[in-house]
Amino acid sequence: MSPKSKKIIMNFKTRLASEYLKAGGVISHPTDTIQGLSCLPRFEHSMHRLLKIKQRSAAKGLILLASDARYLEDYVAYVSQLKSIKNTDVPTTYLLKASSKISKLLMGEFSTVAIRLTDNTLIAELCKATNSALVSSSANTTGKHSATSVLNLNVFFKGELDFMIAPKNYNNSPSRIINLETGESLR
Repeated sequence: MSPKSKKIIMNFKTRLASEYLKAGGVISHPTDTIQGLSCLPRFEHSMHRLLKIKQRSAAKGLILLASDARYLEDYVAYVSQLKSIKNTDVPTTYLLKASSKISKLLMGEFSTVAIRLTDNTLIAELCKATNSALVSSSANTTGKHSATSVLNLNVFFKGELDFMIAPKNYNNSPSRIINLETGESLR
């Protein structure tokens, strides 16, 4: 298949994925680190569904991925803190004081929200198409490795996902996690 054909197919898949997200769906797609599951944070029912599909405790919270800090402003208590976050060579998730208006599903049992800025092209296209940050979690069930193939996705999630963009041939390490207020490195 020619590079032009691959690009056309990927653009179609990205548009389709964004339509599922805007309709409240849960999808799987490659991220800047590992294969992920995503939904939009404005849909509480979608976050519940994502947690159920993953068999993940709501107490753990979820990550917000975005290509631009403006997509994260409604979720943090102090928007000015977003200015100190930069894209780095090492994907880094930051814990910031959460806005009092956000879903408890994003925070879990914490007073912080986990956010990651990325220049990943697919994430940027999905954020732009949905005008939103993406709720993100690894594409696995609790205690398992992240999916590395469509077969893994089908085995792990047994048709529960609304749409899938196939994993890359590899999965990187999960992002590091840093509490922005304390500087503490958690992973």
